[in-house]
Amino acid sequence: MKKKYFLYLVALFVLIIMGCSNTNGLSGGKPPKAYIEIDNKKFETTLGTYCWPSKCVDTAGPVELLEGKKPLKVKSGENITLVMDYEPKPNEFHVVQMSDNKEIEVMVKDNHFTAPTQRGVYYYSYDVWWKDEKEANLSRGDAFYAFILEVD
Repeated sequence: MKKKYFLYLVALFVLIIMGCSNTNGLSGGKPPKAYIEIDNKKFETTLGTYCWPSKCVDTAGPVELLEGKKPLKVKSGENITLVMDYEPKPNEFHVVQMSDNKEIEVMVKDNHFTAPTQRGVYYYSYDVWWKDEKEANLSRGDAFYAFILEVD
């Protein structure tokens, strides 16, 4: 009788744990890696602040986060592709460009955008969300990635 009761308690415990650890389809201990692709070469971005089913992490902003890192050199107006080899894909994202204490949102179409035409160093924040498809404004996970480009 004790063995049957013990097995019942173990099964109940497993069901409770499984119910409390719903990841809503998001796997891994933190968000996936994100890359930018320039001239058919992939470059890893730097993961910043994120909230994932297992935890939330707060970091500095893109400029501070990338301090000491070398910018990727690009040509004026060069095509840049945002790449994330992960399913499910985030269903909302924004790209913000920072330069000379100014921020502008970058137009992205089909995961592509173009480098600025003016010479200089540009910091970017690539912010992504895995939003719930049924409940508006409910995020299942989010992350921001940072990278630097230098236009020659």
